[in-house]
Amino acid sequence: MIHLHYWPTPNGHKITLFLEETGMPYEIHPVAIGKGDQFKPEFLKIAPNNRMPAIVDDQPNDGGVPISIFESGAILLYLAEKTGQFMPKDLRGRYDAMQWLFWQMGGLGPMAGQNNHFAHYAPEKLPYAIDRYVKETGRLFAVLDKRLADREFVAGAYSIADMASYPWTTAYERMGQRIEDFPHLKRWQDAIKARPATVRAYDKGKSYQNLPPTSDEARKILFGQSAETIRRPGA
Repeated sequence: MIHLHYWPTPNGHKITLFLEETGMPYEIHPVAIGKGDQFKPEFLKIAPNNRMPAIVDDQPNDGGVPISIFESGAILLYLAEKTGQFMPKDLRGRYDAMQWLFWQMGGLGPMAGQNNHFAHYAPEKLPYAIDRYVKETGRLFAVLDKRLADREFVAGAYSIADMASYPWTTAYERMGQRIEDFPHLKRWQDAIKARPATVRAYDKGKSYQNLPPTSDEARKILFGQSAETIRRPGA
């Protein structure tokens, strides 16, 4: 059994996409990030960066004690290796998928996240910050669109590289992008959206209700962290 500590954000969706594709048994443990569940001591034991998702695998392949993994990219790699699915077996294919997984983790996710923050959640609208992240999101969309011009999926067959990036592209309008400008990306999006496992994964997220991040309470929890957040007792 995989115990998934989850909330319906792009990073959370990555993991349910994989689990639904493989049919692995899993149990969701909601982490209501707008209410501060990510700071509970029991969660911090498996996710010291106080971010979800995180997993605990009761039956790791080495037959040892349960193993916990945090960081969505690391979770996808772990699950791919555990199941032998959605990761190419050959050396070149494997590193092709891995480099695009890391591209999402280091580029698309952080830049799209900053885009969303400054455009929609920052208490002060800063034109320079908004313009910078909208443009960088568009650049990264163009990188992905170019990659998909001559292939169905990012690394050949559908893989964790696609599962990592897809949830970060679906809210394109909110990120100031015109999907018509990225026809190959749109075709790829439509193909993934139509997969039965994708439908099931996103349906899982509908069971949970976010506290609106624009409320003062949620804003303080989500965006008011500092070094003291980590140093405080219980963290």
